Amino acid sequence: MSRINWKDYITINPDLHHGAPCITGTRVPVATIVGSLADGMSPDEVIASFPQLDEARIQAALAYAAEVMRQEFLIPFAS
Repeated sequence: MSRINWKDYITINPDLHHGAPCITGTRVPVATIVGSLADGMSPDEVIASFPQLDEARIQAALAYAAEVMRQEFLIPFAS
């Protein structure tokens, strides 16, 4: 299975949510989608909360997050 091209679904616009990446044509930030999934919501629950989304847009949000993680220099948090 090939990874979805997130660029087809995600827009970064400085006039929308202070430039946070959002699903194109919506005001739904990628961070909200990824955070909702991380909090235990299922994709169907996320779609129920944001009916303008679908599985492809949720997959695009995850693909974007994965690409960002590969490019970022991470510093571990002290515990």
